[in-house]
Amino acid sequence: MTQAISYEKIILENVKNLTPQQQQEVLYFIELLHSKNQKIETPTPEKEPISAYEAAKQWVGCVDSGIGDLSYNKKYLERPSIK
Repeated sequence: MTQAISYEKIILENVKNLTPQQQQEVLYFIELLHSKNQKIETPTPEKEPISAYEAAKQWVGCVDSGIGDLSYNKKYLERPSIK
């Protein structure tokens, strides 16, 4: 705690010896440090990971093409004939 007080005194004495414009720059720097500190203190809440199915389940079955089950298309599985 005594070290913090001595830093405060040292900073205050040095600021007193600056021009008003330099004192304004010191104030801007202090405000910058405060804004950086505030950004660090507000962590973003992490979302629980979900599967691809969970993310897209609202669209499952929404396409009505009449084709049927595309995962068992026998013509697709046939190799093209070599001519």
